[in-house]
Amino acid sequence: MIERFTAQTATESASLETLIFVILLSFILSTLLAYIYQKTYRGLSYSRNYVQAIVLISIIAAMIIQSIGDSLARGLGIMAAMAIIRFRTNFKDPRDTLFLFASLAAGISCGAYAFTVAVTGTLSFCLVSLALYISPLGPDRYFDGMLRFNLPTADDSNERLQQIMDHYCRAFSLITIREVEQGMRMDYAYHIKLRRGLQSEHFLQALKSIGSVQQVNLMMQEATVDL
Repeated sequence: MIERFTAQTATESASLETLIFVILLSFILSTLLAYIYQKTYRGLSYSRNYVQAIVLISIIAAMIIQSIGDSLARGLGIMAAMAIIRFRTNFKDPRDTLFLFASLAAGISCGAYAFTVAVTGTLSFCLVSLALYISPLGPDRYFDGMLRFNLPTADDSNERLQQIMDHYCRAFSLITIREVEQGMRMDYAYHIKLRRGLQSEHFLQALKSIGSVQQVNLMMQEATVDL
């Protein structure tokens, strides 16, 4: 079946059937990339818009390659038109850039009728991503929330605070500590991972039960979309 559509490379303009196949294959491959990205993601700034962009950019790339075809004039015209657009999105994680490039590569390959390259390359990229994720090179420890609170500088409730953190958190790591209120209080920020089955609401109530703790703020990963 793939060979049948590949034969379209010799024609000036592709048939409607071929165009639908190209767009559909681009969508399937980019959706697979988005799914692998979502399953292997570890961090506190997960963006649904970015995952959707992984899917959409592959279709756009396929459309552009289809529009160019074998025409040099079309290629130059599209390059001039695309040069007007400025993308100013900054990626904090190089891995995000790689998934976006992988989706672009899949779309370009589909648009150029290199279906074998598109399928094989996408599957290989996904398998390697999963292998790295479960290998020793992958994350062996990750966090799903950020906790902030402050305590008086001279305070004897640290032992109680440690007990609560040990009870509710599977893992926690101090990020920052700074003075507030002219050195009268200390502001703490932690990355945390709650234990399975324990509710964040109960965790907050336990922290607030310490009278000296103020400005308790817990931000979970599910809420940190589009940061």
